[in-house]
Amino acid sequence: MDLDVGQLRALRAAVDTGTLDGAARQLHVTPSAISQRLKALEQATGRVLLIRSKPVQVTEHGRAVLRLAREIELLTADTVRELADSTDLVTMSVAVNADSLATWFLPALAPLRDQVVLDLHRADQDATAALLRDGTVVAAITAAADTVPGCTSTPLGVMRYRPAASPDFAQRWFPDGPTAAALGRAPVVHFDRDDDLQRSWLRRRTRGRAAPPTHHVPSTEGFVLAVLTGMGWAMLSDLQLAQPSLRKAVTLLDPRETVDVPLYWQRWKARSSSLEHVTDVVLAGARRALHDAACRSS
Repeated sequence: MDLDVGQLRALRAAVDTGTLDGAARQLHVTPSAISQRLKALEQATGRVLLIRSKPVQVTEHGRAVLRLAREIELLTADTVRELADSTDLVTMSVAVNADSLATWFLPALAPLRDQVVLDLHRADQDATAALLRDGTVVAAITAAADTVPGCTSTPLGVMRYRPAASPDFAQRWFPDGPTAAALGRAPVVHFDRDDDLQRSWLRRRTRGRAAPPTHHVPSTEGFVLAVLTGMGWAMLSDLQLAQPSLRKAVTLLDPRETVDVPLYWQRWKARSSSLEHVTDVVLAGARRALHDAACRSS
């Protein structure tokens, strides 16, 4: 099987932009040229790689080829920088959960601001592994200890969360504390429908019997604002609560209660100097920001 680099680049561009027209603009060729390259790539592999919808959808076979395309582009960029002593920035696609993105992750990567262009994909920490598996990203922060095939996994530490609400909300809904009955009535704020943090604490406190009214606020700033304005209670991380203005503005429903979410850095095994540098600064940033976790690298 002889796979052409230009054809692989066309596949990657089509997936990234969502359309063949977008891929053509990115690669400075015509849409017809993109279509011809993709057709030739599918003939070479003997598989359908893309579903020509809007946006295009990569097939199961296409994911394997997409991973190859991204790996070749990453290694090529590293080699060009080395041979030409180039200062060109390398693009790095990384999946990261919203709370890490809003707190420690970007400061950790600040030392690489003159070396790497970030293409960040925000997803729940339980969903980021899927983006790594299908070739969308080369590295991801995940909540799963199981290593994605073709990757390495290193524990980062623990994000610790505590149930919090505005003082007025706590006084109104929890005059006797967060009892099971009160938790069954008091509105709760979820980030999105994949957010299990609040449900996890509710299950523990009420043995799974509570089904309170639920807000969904898929914005980090909006999520915190919903808590501050008394729309509901939610789990806030210690990193968020370290901000003095936020800590003073909320009441912890039970200061002794926490939910710990272990995080892992999973990355492709490709021997890329750029990916190694990103890995080094992410691990260093996590050591500074996160709680220690008793888990092992794999």
